[in-house]
Amino acid sequence: MMDKHYLTPLFAPSSIIVLAGSRDHADMLAPQGRLLHEALRAHTYSGTLTFFDIHTSGTLADLAQTRADLAVLALPPEELAAGLELAGRVNCRCALIISSGVDAELARRLHKIARREGMHLLGPNSLGIQRPSLHLNASAAGPLARDGSLALICQSGALTASILDWAHNNGVGFSSVVSLGPHTDLGLSEALDFLAHDPRTQSIVVYMEGIQSARRFVSALRSASHAKPVVVLKAGRKPAGNVAAQTHSAAIVGSDDVFDAALRRAGAVRVRSFVELFSAAKCLASRYRPVGRRLGVITNGGGPGVLAADWACEIGLELGRLSPESVEKLAPGLPPLASLVDLIDLSEEAGPEHYRAALDAAFRDRGIDGVLAMFSPKEGIDGTAIANAVAEAKRLAPKPLLASWMGDLSVVAARQALRDAQIPQFRTPEAAVGAFGNIAKFYQNQQLLQQTPPPLSTLVKPDIEGARLVIESVLAERRTALTEMESKTLLAAFHIPVTRTVLARSGHEAMMIATQLGFPVALKIDSPDIAHKSDVGGVVLNVHSGAAARDAFNDMVQRVARLKPDARVNGVTVQNMARARRGREINIGLVTDDPFGPVITFGAGGTMIELIKDRAMELPPLNQFLARRLIDRSRVAETLGDWRGAAAVDRDSLEQTLLRVSEMVCALPQLREMDINPLIVDELGAVAVDARIVVGESAQANTRSDGQGHGQYAHLSILPYPARYEQVWPLRGGGEYLVRPIRPDDAQMVQRLVRELSPESRYFRFVSQLAELPPSMLARFTLIDYDREMALVAERRERVVGDDGEVSYKQRIVGVSRYVTNPDQTSCEFALLVADDFAGQGLGARLMLSIMDVARDRGLAEIQGLVLANNPNMLKLMRRLNFEIRSFPEDPEFRLVVHQL
Repeated sequence: MMDKHYLTPLFAPSSIIVLAGSRDHADMLAPQGRLLHEALRAHTYSGTLTFFDIHTSGTLADLAQTRADLAVLALPPEELAAGLELAGRVNCRCALIISSGVDAELARRLHKIARREGMHLLGPNSLGIQRPSLHLNASAAGPLARDGSLALICQSGALTASILDWAHNNGVGFSSVVSLGPHTDLGLSEALDFLAHDPRTQSIVVYMEGIQSARRFVSALRSASHAKPVVVLKAGRKPAGNVAAQTHSAAIVGSDDVFDAALRRAGAVRVRSFVELFSAAKCLASRYRPVGRRLGVITNGGGPGVLAADWACEIGLELGRLSPESVEKLAPGLPPLASLVDLIDLSEEAGPEHYRAALDAAFRDRGIDGVLAMFSPKEGIDGTAIANAVAEAKRLAPKPLLASWMGDLSVVAARQALRDAQIPQFRTPEAAVGAFGNIAKFYQNQQLLQQTPPPLSTLVKPDIEGARLVIESVLAERRTALTEMESKTLLAAFHIPVTRTVLARSGHEAMMIATQLGFPVALKIDSPDIAHKSDVGGVVLNVHSGAAARDAFNDMVQRVARLKPDARVNGVTVQNMARARRGREINIGLVTDDPFGPVITFGAGGTMIELIKDRAMELPPLNQFLARRLIDRSRVAETLGDWRGAAAVDRDSLEQTLLRVSEMVCALPQLREMDINPLIVDELGAVAVDARIVVGESAQANTRSDGQGHGQYAHLSILPYPARYEQVWPLRGGGEYLVRPIRPDDAQMVQRLVRELSPESRYFRFVSQLAELPPSMLARFTLIDYDREMALVAERRERVVGDDGEVSYKQRIVGVSRYVTNPDQTSCEFALLVADDFAGQGLGARLMLSIMDVARDRGLAEIQGLVLANNPNMLKLMRRLNFEIRSFPEDPEFRLVVHQL
């Protein structure tokens, strides 16, 4: 089934035991214990709630008769281990420790106890959780929040309390509140994973200070943000700073930039301040969904409207303008001084009816994605009446609607009316525009999230083995920095065009090589100990004769010997000058971040790269869409079209170079840093003039798996599309079908598969009579990170004959098999679905064998699943595949089927 999340006993327990001391011995209660007692007893929790005191003599006998989903502990640090042991004795499936100040050593001991007892542990150093819909306040974070659709995950106890206090006064409700602290066992990734599955949660706000595992965090965040909006506020924005950076890219990229790139690629939105987080929370609580960037501004004052327009331009939004048809229809009903050119300025005389008409026009116009209604107080104009008109329009609004009622005492009642209508309202135009910007970012980042590139592009296959030999020879010499010759050899192995380069070991050789190559040429010092050649006079350009080449060689070697006497010098490289006189200088780089791994950078190149700091970046792997977006985010992108008399560059060649670099990053885990600088690009193509690469030993380079089945891609935060699992199989009765990993764009085909199932088949798979998959479930099933789970689809091409007799083909998904890795990281749970009209054709067996092969390849030891006892066909298939069929004590209607891999 895989529909009940493994953390359900934590967040939706049917029974709870509380180990927090006794209220009769208040002097012995820890502060958190006292708060927990008050919080739990203040509401009527819908499940079974039992309090125990570990100091009383009858506890062990009482516990022997007790069973519970969740144990909540709020004890002094010295008693936590004993309390957790007691929770294990009553077979609690989850435990929550509410505490502070627990050090790393005690935390490790508590984690070990929980794992030994088979419990999932949230804590220590947590303020606890709140689940308002269940009237459950298992926390020391204050009163229970009101019920709502917004979830909060917070790594700061103080901020948790502050946010809840703010939410109470602003009418914001929560589906869940999760407080996390240092040394917790279950962390951000696990909380995100549960909330992504939680039907009561429509959107998620995260305050975070650090992550334990980049791979798990990105995987969980991608899954959550595909199903529902996620907004993140991260503390600690100081750049990492690599003092010993050996490449330009490493010198200009800090870890905070990489975190931005990771969030963007995961489909989430980052805010920069506590105020912005609240603004985003207002919008998310109103259940606004991703839209475009065009904001229509309705105002009764030109000045505030211009401020809003300026800030929209500043943060990359567009001003939404009414179409000529909309203007023609709206204008006659507005005051004479109204203007509809850019802003929808209704003039100072505007009343409720004018705002109502303007809102209706903006909602209908396709050139506007969201609307900001603004009001500044005017003598004789009733701001509350206008707010009521806006609130009334909100009921039928098909687009995000935000408000900014400027002023103070005169607009208090108006703001309350907007708040009651759940319209996000702000005191300043800039705050309102910024909040819409956060909504719009979802639209852009969701497009990035949808991309699932393979490790290799469709371009000519690279010489990966040759590249590895170069790296191995460098590491064998105990070097990390490749020479220019070695770096260019690596680029050439991946078919990145490079200038022809020959190494000269004497001035006479330099003269002969230059004459053979043809003038003009460039000479560069070749040394593994010199990172930036220009700094030591190690570059001479535009050499036009053999004699000049000889003299340049001798002068350069002497100059470098004087400035860098300890540097090893192999000689001087001679190469043709790049052909393009009006070409643009680009830098394509690679940095390795802790914890996110390799990151590809793009920006302006040349010798002033650190000063310019033009740095757009993206996590690999890339495809053409991602490569194009990466280029567009750079400042140098503005120069790539027709520029000051120079023709537009060949952008296809730039995109191909980025795809090639992505291939290098995926295939060569030893890469640490890289600069292709400059890459000269013009209308004829791109060529790498210089390159610098730094490598290091890779723990995964010569291993099949990193212990979690990630194999050669364990160095990446986002796993590439696993194209290696694609197979074509014959179908009984003729024809064939393709078995391949699922992709996000399969959503509609998967939905069609579910819709066309018989009611019986749907019930056997989902234990429900649902007619189709809800959007959140469909998103969760089709966008996977190929990390903790895998889904294989059977795709069949269908022949379609049109009315004109023309034959075409369309794809149809006729089966899906999947597994999700269990929290123990050694076993997985599977699910299988086959279209009714393809049943009995061997498709189910093939999909099961294929998904078992993948699980085995990922290093998993066991695959298991739950099958309804009255599903004879599925049980028959399981027996044929040698699964062991067992009873399932928790629910006799099911059978547990298990196979050792």
